[in-house]
Amino acid sequence: MPIILQNILIILLAAYMAWDNGTGNQITGNWPVIIGMLVGLIMGNLSVGLVIGGTLQLMSLGVAAIGGSSIPEYGVATIVGVFIAIRTGASTGTTIAVGLPVGMLTLQLDVVIKIINNFFAHWSQRLLHEKKFNKMDGVFYLTIFVWMLKYIIPIALVVMFGTPIVKLILHVIPAWVTNGLTIAGGMLPVVGIGMLLRYMPVKKYLAYLLAGFVLAGYLKVPILGIAILGLAATYEIYRINSVKKDKEELQTAEKIEDEGDDFDE
Repeated sequence: MPIILQNILIILLAAYMAWDNGTGNQITGNWPVIIGMLVGLIMGNLSVGLVIGGTLQLMSLGVAAIGGSSIPEYGVATIVGVFIAIRTGASTGTTIAVGLPVGMLTLQLDVVIKIINNFFAHWSQRLLHEKKFNKMDGVFYLTIFVWMLKYIIPIALVVMFGTPIVKLILHVIPAWVTNGLTIAGGMLPVVGIGMLLRYMPVKKYLAYLLAGFVLAGYLKVPILGIAILGLAATYEIYRINSVKKDKEELQTAEKIEDEGDDFDE
């Protein structure tokens, strides 16, 4: 595929990602592993896209935008990381270290976009009170367009100007720095998993956590096999709880019926 066509498709992917997130459809959910796969397909190197996307997916576990808060856009970081890795041949750790700051940049853009869209929100509210519904829909699409700029601007800058600059930077950076970035890139997914475990009922299901650790760490069972075992365990827990709930409801109904008979007597 010609480079110019790849660049256009990458920018269009960023626009789609913004539309998917801004409209609430969440078809791909901005998940880094899916975005990385799509970028890898566009640029002809699926394995690199999956590796970088999967790494950033692990890093983003346990991170969510609650209410009006802002978080780094890991989807943007994935596009930048995969793009630079394939174009420059840099290591996974290095490209993630380059992609994450771009994802962090969207934090600042997110604040600006929300301030601008606040104006559109009041405008659409006024149109609603005036019962001008068609114009209100038009304002809604304007907000989506403004929201898309948060994704398109950094991606377009990287696609158009980023590769030569990144090559120059990587050529100047000492080897010990790039090695450190690679090590950090390997450690950050563990931080993401730790953040996720912090909000999960680990103590309640500690036995399953230990079983998964043994399967992966000692028995070297592939992740698909562990996922199937987890699905089986989930179904069994659901079945047992359903049977238990039915028995409790039956006992409650019988108790109410017995008390009713005593009252009639």
